[in-house]
Amino acid sequence: MMSSSIARLNPQSANVKGGTARGVITNASKGLAETMCTNLGPKGTLKMLVSGSGEIKLTKDGCVLLQEMQFQHPIAQMIARAVTAQDDIAGDGTTSTVLLIGELLRLAEYYIRDGVHVRSIVEGYTIAKEELFNFLDSYKKVITETPAAHREVFVRTAFSSLNTKVDVGLAHQLSEICVDAVTCIAKPGQSTDLHMIEVMAMQHKLSTDTVFVRGLVLDHGSRHPDMPKSLENCFVLTCNASLEYEKTEVNAEWNYNSSEMKEKMMRAERKIVDENTRKVIALKREVCTNGEGFVVINQKGIDPLSLDMLAKEGIMALRRAKKRNMERLVLACGGVAVNSFEDMKPSDLGRATTVYEHILGEEKYTFVEAAKPNSCTILIKGPNKHSIFTVKDAIRDGLRSVKNTLDDMCVVPGAGSFEVAAFNHLQEYLEQVQGHVKIGVRAFAEALTIIPRTLCSSTGRDDAAYVMIELKEAHSASKKKGLGECYGVDVESGEITDANTMQVYDSYIAKRAMINTAAEIASQLMLVDEIMKAGSAKGGRGGMQE
Repeated sequence: MMSSSIARLNPQSANVKGGTARGVITNASKGLAETMCTNLGPKGTLKMLVSGSGEIKLTKDGCVLLQEMQFQHPIAQMIARAVTAQDDIAGDGTTSTVLLIGELLRLAEYYIRDGVHVRSIVEGYTIAKEELFNFLDSYKKVITETPAAHREVFVRTAFSSLNTKVDVGLAHQLSEICVDAVTCIAKPGQSTDLHMIEVMAMQHKLSTDTVFVRGLVLDHGSRHPDMPKSLENCFVLTCNASLEYEKTEVNAEWNYNSSEMKEKMMRAERKIVDENTRKVIALKREVCTNGEGFVVINQKGIDPLSLDMLAKEGIMALRRAKKRNMERLVLACGGVAVNSFEDMKPSDLGRATTVYEHILGEEKYTFVEAAKPNSCTILIKGPNKHSIFTVKDAIRDGLRSVKNTLDDMCVVPGAGSFEVAAFNHLQEYLEQVQGHVKIGVRAFAEALTIIPRTLCSSTGRDDAAYVMIELKEAHSASKKKGLGECYGVDVESGEITDANTMQVYDSYIAKRAMINTAAEIASQLMLVDEIMKAGSAKGGRGGMQE
């Protein structure tokens, strides 16, 4: 009746309903999961993305794949948008979430064909989700207050995220860099703003030459050949005031009839600029009493005559600095960004340990390093754009992983150990569940095993089913002994190993987001009983792929 009513309202519409609609949804989710399953884990394979203009990108980052791939199927588009939105918050777990959604829908379709009502499965998924949240809170590993243990856990958590995107050697190096960057800007009791970490790319040398700079790297240099190229123990004046003659906002005309009048007019125009320049020089002479350096970084312009005056005093001056760099300079070096050269005080100045200029071809870079900065820079190096893009995507996930760990002050043992422990927990929890919803809880428990099974397959082993039996038995035996349930898959050897021994840790919020997103999306899609697609106004019924 509904289909005929829609057809009368719009004869060019296409719709599928009932079991056919569920088949369309299940096939789309399974197809997306099968596409991405080979990318899971450190041993995952790469995908080649070719744009319409012929640009090629190699990656196995789940978020990058979902953002760059072109989806024609509406269900695949919906899953991709929801999962990438989760990645913006959690920073990891994109591929795992897609796999879990596909497995939840596949198992639901299996039970529905056996006559189980879809509402029973949805309610079972909801119960399982809430129970898993409680189990996750008891399963997580709280970080101790020992500083040495602090850093090691942060580094290992970042490494677990980065190791799935770049090679092992580079992942170790980037893990240290990510931890240094986040701890540099972190303040006790305040939210950590990752925008205070500048990620800059320099097409130069190798990816392993990527460095962490305790300060800022500006993508321009001084504009006078006689200015110093390197200074140590510097005072830094951050300003947003012009040191050049500026035209008035109101159009004015000045007529002169002699060269003396013209010279007088030019001196009057220069007077204010020269006075401001002399004020900067006077401040430099006041504070630099023991051979310290002096640096001026201006958001506005500095004319050649002012640059010459500053160069004669040994001052390094940079003009036309970007606004975002001006904001970070104050955080990195301290001091105050002045908007006028009137009443400048020594307390307005910041301090930098080293300021030096680096020339690469026709490009100039200025490094401003401080002792205790609250803003920093990760300088990515690479021989080509592909290497730089790969490292940049990996660093983004690594920074979010460290930030989330710092906010949560806990981690979750990885390598698939949580999913196996959650499976065992839900199997035991089934005894407390009454009614048909048991089927949904059992299906959710079985779906969780897709993560360790896929990890096992990516190592080259073809006996994932036997490995899962061994994992479940190892968890049960360990629980009886009171040793915890932390056995997972060692991706290097394919053997079963304690995740704590391997020091493989996942972000707490990423696991929680994976459970919540997968359960919500799968439940919503299972409740769809009809898919309607409007046709074009010019005619022709649109089709709905199964």
